[in-house]
Amino acid sequence: MNNMDISECVKEWEDLIVDYKRLETINKDYATKLEEVGELQASCLKELNHQRYRMSIMTNALKRMEKKATKDERVVNLEKEIMKRKAMLYEIEATLPKQNSLYLKVILGNVNVSILNKNDKFKYKDEYEKFKLILSAIAFVLAIANLYIDFRPLQLILIFLLVWYYCTLTIRESILKVNGSRIKGWWRLHHFVSTVVAGILLIWPQNQSWEEFKHTFMWFIAYISVVQYMQFRYQSGVLYRLKALGARHNMDITIEGFHSWMWRGLSYLLPFLFGGYIFQLYIAYTLYHLSYNPDATWQVTYLAVLFLLLHCCNMYTLLNTMYKKNHLRGALKLRYKLRAIAYRLSNEIAVLDQKWRQNKYDAKQE
Repeated sequence: MNNMDISECVKEWEDLIVDYKRLETINKDYATKLEEVGELQASCLKELNHQRYRMSIMTNALKRMEKKATKDERVVNLEKEIMKRKAMLYEIEATLPKQNSLYLKVILGNVNVSILNKNDKFKYKDEYEKFKLILSAIAFVLAIANLYIDFRPLQLILIFLLVWYYCTLTIRESILKVNGSRIKGWWRLHHFVSTVVAGILLIWPQNQSWEEFKHTFMWFIAYISVVQYMQFRYQSGVLYRLKALGARHNMDITIEGFHSWMWRGLSYLLPFLFGGYIFQLYIAYTLYHLSYNPDATWQVTYLAVLFLLLHCCNMYTLLNTMYKKNHLRGALKLRYKLRAIAYRLSNEIAVLDQKWRQNKYDAKQE
């Protein structure tokens, strides 16, 4: 090919012109389809809002009927149908682009971050999980290094990494939320507070208070990194099993908090999680005592309050979940059983319907 003469080059160019015309045709079709998709999305959103508006009117009317007289059987049936329709509308909404949250608008502007392809959604969630795992491993290595090397730039690298990690995590979680993830609000708040904590640590001057606190903090980062790895492995397995059973949404995430479905086989992990929460309380207590040092700056007091806040949030989640565990376990088991039965019945009905259609077609042919 490197030894082509001018006639061969002209021939290649003519062939390339034909290929380019084909590319132009494909691109025009692609651009047309994109415009059609945008119009269809707008139409779907309009009809979706129309459905919800009409349903809200009906719901208010049914509530007024309940107050005036005894509940009619038709009212009960309508309420059930409305609940089913809401679930169906939620599934339809998951396929449409959504407006960014206020946080994303401030950070990214009006850039559309909706992911409409299911495979792309799963890939993004998977990257989010790997991002947490990789950063936890890096933080562990840096924390151990700081325990044996007294080098201020190395300490700042770790703290800056934490600032970047939690800032990035809040953005990624907001994108997951836009794309249908059921991530809890308290968990996002936990990461916002952690971002503030890391930012304050970054500007804490190197004084006597920091020298007394740094080793405790490095041990805490190393411990939390190990617990996060253990929890990632456990919850990834639980999430995979529940997704295989159809019990969780494909954009759900593994988190450091608790859900009622996480308790089976959790006995080995629970002491480590509880130990991490106690470690947070110990850090808050340590910072409180350091605040009385003559050289203590304002960062010490603020960090003591924030670590106490993180501890309270985590302990509340733990105790609240333990309280609800016994009440929800039976209901969840029944829910999964009913869902499995419903899936089995729907498959059998689909098979019977296909056979009926085939028999009807064969009868027409005869």
